[in-house]
Amino acid sequence: MTQTQPNNPLHGITLEAMLNWLVEHYGWEAMGEAVPIRCFTHDPSIKSSLKFLRRTPWARDRVEVLYVNLKARQERSNRED
Repeated sequence: MTQTQPNNPLHGITLEAMLNWLVEHYGWEAMGEAVPIRCFTHDPSIKSSLKFLRRTPWARDRVEVLYVNLKARQERSNRED
């Protein structure tokens, strides 16, 4: 049974895909400034960040908010062009 969730911007996005996209757009240094956690500031990697974010709900929430805000800003920018 597949349900669509048109009002959920995170529906169908894996944490790994979200993290890869954020790192591609921001880079590790900016990610560490936006969400100051060690897995972004000291020897960052996707693997260590995923491990930490899966165990730490408050950090995952902050990363999800960062992703949603950046995606929304990007969509607004695309509509204005």
